[in-house]
Amino acid sequence: MRPAALIRAYRRRAPGEPRAVGYLYVLPALLVYAVFLLYPFGQSVWLSFVHWDGLTVATPAGFDNYRDLFGDPALRAPFAHALLLLVFYAALPVAIGLLLAAAMSRVRIHGMTFFRTVLFLPQVLALIVVAVAWRSILAPDGLLNDTLRAVGLGSLARPWLGDYTWALPAVGVIGTWVGTGLCMVLFLAGVQRIPRELYEAARIDGAGPVREFLAVTLPALRPHIAVALTLTIVAGLRNFDLIYVTTSGGPGNATSVPAYEVYHRAFETNQVGSAAAVGVALTVLIFALTVTVSRLVEGRRA
Repeated sequence: MRPAALIRAYRRRAPGEPRAVGYLYVLPALLVYAVFLLYPFGQSVWLSFVHWDGLTVATPAGFDNYRDLFGDPALRAPFAHALLLLVFYAALPVAIGLLLAAAMSRVRIHGMTFFRTVLFLPQVLALIVVAVAWRSILAPDGLLNDTLRAVGLGSLARPWLGDYTWALPAVGVIGTWVGTGLCMVLFLAGVQRIPRELYEAARIDGAGPVREFLAVTLPALRPHIAVALTLTIVAGLRNFDLIYVTTSGGPGNATSVPAYEVYHRAFETNQVGSAAAVGVALTVLIFALTVTVSRLVEGRRA
């Protein structure tokens, strides 16, 4: 073959190894993913269509378990609680993280590393440790109520985790405390990549702090906001540890969430089929919300 023909044949080939070789590289990871994630999820989907107590023979249920998700208030309530908790687990941490990142990027603060470490600390603590600590703080004789009594606000003291009205917001505050540091660190990393010339141009045009944030900082942080929202939404909807340790879904079912309901129905009331249906519905909800967040950001960027 002539050199020119060899060159043309080489250019027609895709760079790198053949595609089949590329699949071989990712095959081990795909096998692990299939064995430990896809296969159990498939089993859960199958279990969601049967009535089974975990011991006796399963019987077909059709769509009964899914109909109960919409018709049974005891199953609808955990999903409503989870969506409400997203305000605390996702919206508030993102908003507070944006404010902290904007303030820290505009004003030079001594000891920035210390503040970052303190605010990010909840992310490196096990949620069990966080739950135990906050359960002690929010107890009837805990630090919060003692502080309220010490400053003359004893009338506001209450059993925060045992109050039907305040139990869910109290758990939400814990989620806000955990997620804020992560969002702030993500946004600070994004702010540091914004060219300083953009800020200088905005200030020359007479932009104040608010206008500068809306015109320069916020558009540049859209990808980081998408990542932060995805992480916090998933964490909020998968929330089990905090609920289990702090309230166990109580008082009554005032703080029950889908992840806890899966555990409760599968291992405490032996309704495995119903628990599987809740788990599948939760997976679909997480997927739908994360895809929606990604599409909204990509649409704006386009």
